Amino acid sequence: MTKNVPLAALWAIHVLTASGAVVAFFAFLAVECGDFRLALLLLAAALAIDGADGPLARRAGVKERLPRIDGATLDLVIDYLTYVFIPAVLIYRAGLLPTAWAVAGVAAILLSSLYTFARTDMKTDDNFFRGFPAIWNVVAFYLFLLKLPPMAALGIVALFGALTFAPIHFVHPLRVRAYGPLVGGITLAWAAASGALLWTGWSDGAVRVWMALSLAGAAALLAAGLWRTARGPA
Repeated sequence: MTKNVPLAALWAIHVLTASGAVVAFFAFLAVECGDFRLALLLLAAALAIDGADGPLARRAGVKERLPRIDGATLDLVIDYLTYVFIPAVLIYRAGLLPTAWAVAGVAAILLSSLYTFARTDMKTDDNFFRGFPAIWNVVAFYLFLLKLPPMAALGIVALFGALTFAPIHFVHPLRVRAYGPLVGGITLAWAAASGALLWTGWSDGAVRVWMALSLAGAAALLAAGLWRTARGPA
């Protein structure tokens, strides 16, 4: 089946992955202009690209037919930009951390994430992440929208930085099959609710509903990883 896919389509998948770097650039510009909500929208677009390119590449057999280009390495480079570096800049520029601790907090984000990306055993055989998978884009999203006190935000950054090294698991929402379609459904509901929060036209009541749904989805995904930690591999 994969042999029938034109080479141009295979290269287009790599270009799709690489486009995340361009999205990261514009997200950086949005942060520097103080438009943090636009930056979060662009990071959401980068997240959608990251969710689409992997399944497309595996289905088309890109690794086998274009072996000179390491799509996994390309993906990691883009992911560090969009999951870690730009969110860290946003957290710093938006003043979400206490001024005296802002640089230390950002350094913790950047350095702990390097450990995650350098691990050869980042994922288990059943596609759960080992330790916090450096999804600082999601952390930045909640810190910005919840408007937590800076010290509370610093505590959250410290917590997830420490969880990077913890012997617990986090679910990969697109690749974990242990729970059937449940994780996929929760992920779609979480994405819809979280995306809705980036629109500014809702009433205060609607915002509270969307936030409750978003947090509930995030909690369910966290619980799926913790359950994997408790029960061990299937």
